[in-house]
Amino acid sequence: MPGTHPVTLFTGQWVDLPLEDVAGRAAAWGFDGLELACSGEHLDVWRAVEDPAYLAGRKRIFDEHGLQLHAISNHLTGQAVCDEPIDFRHRGIVRDRVWGDGDAEGVRQRAAEELRLTAQVARQLGVDTVVGFTGSRIWPYVAMFPPVPDSVIDAGYEDFAARWNPILNVFDGEGVRFALEVHPSEIAYDHWTAVRALDAIEHRDAFGFNWDPSHMLWQGIDPVGFITDFADRIFHVDCKDTRLHARNGRNGILSSHLPWGDPRRAWDFVSTGHGDVPWEDCFRALRSIGYDGPISVEWEDAGMDRLHGAAEAVTFVRSMLWSRPDRRFDDAFGSNS
Repeated sequence: MPGTHPVTLFTGQWVDLPLEDVAGRAAAWGFDGLELACSGEHLDVWRAVEDPAYLAGRKRIFDEHGLQLHAISNHLTGQAVCDEPIDFRHRGIVRDRVWGDGDAEGVRQRAAEELRLTAQVARQLGVDTVVGFTGSRIWPYVAMFPPVPDSVIDAGYEDFAARWNPILNVFDGEGVRFALEVHPSEIAYDHWTAVRALDAIEHRDAFGFNWDPSHMLWQGIDPVGFITDFADRIFHVDCKDTRLHARNGRNGILSSHLPWGDPRRAWDFVSTGHGDVPWEDCFRALRSIGYDGPISVEWEDAGMDRLHGAAEAVTFVRSMLWSRPDRRFDDAFGSNS
C-alpha cells in the first residue's frame, strides 16, 4: 500500500537546467516536491535576503507545479566552512561572492555567512531542515600516514565546533535543523566520526544527519544499523544507491582515482533499486524509529539516462514506503510498531 511520506527530488544533479524546467519534469514524473539545492540558479540565498521578489518567484514555481518544499540543500558552500586546504576544487563549487579574492580564511568566513543566511531563507520558505556538508580540516589525514598525532585530530574537531556553533546558533534562532550528509571528506563520514562530531558540539539539538546509504555501503558501514544507532538524529533521508562490483583482487574500495562509471572501480552509483543497498530493511528501520519526514531521491548513475532513471526511481521508492497504521486494526488487535 503506498506510503504517505512525500517523495521529493534533490535538484543538485539538475542545476544545469532552470528550476522551472526541473519542477515541471518532477511533477510530471509523480514527485510530490523538491529538495531544493542552493546551486546554479535554483536558489541563491544571498539574493533571497536582498530581494523579496526573488523568493516570491521561487515559491511561485512550486505553486504552479503543485510541488511541496520540505528541505533545502547547501552541500557545496558548507564544504568550504572547515576544509583545509581551500583550493581550486572549492573555486569550482562556491559562488563568486563566497570565493572573493580566494584568501582561504576569507572563503571559510564567507561560506559560514552563507550557511547562516541559508537558515534564514529556509524559515522564510517555511522549511525546517537544511541538508549539507561541513567540510573537514582533518580529512586529508584519513590514511593516518605519515603518522598523525592525536592532537591534530583533536584540533580538527575543535575547529569544527568553533566554526559551526555560531552557524547553529542562527539555526536555533530560526527553528531550523542542519542535517549533515555523512560522507567521505566530512567531519563525520562513518559511525565513530559521527559520534565524535556530536560530542564536539555537545549534542546540540540543531545538528543531526541526512541518512544517505550510498557512501556508507562502499565503506562497509551498515546503513540499517546507522539508522537505529542515531535514531534521534536522522533529520532527513536521501535515497541514492550503490552497486558493489565483484572483487577481483584489483579494484579497491577507494576507487583508485578512476572516474565515475569506469568498470575498474570497486563500486559506482546506480539508479535507486538497481544496487546493493538493502532498501526493504532500511525502510523498516526508518519506520521503527518513527521517521516521518520526506524521502528524497538523489539520482546519480553514470550508466543510465537521468530522464529515465529519475522517473523510475520515484516509482521504486513509493513501493518501499509504508502507510500510516490503521488505528482501527491497532485498537482491535494491538500493535507492535
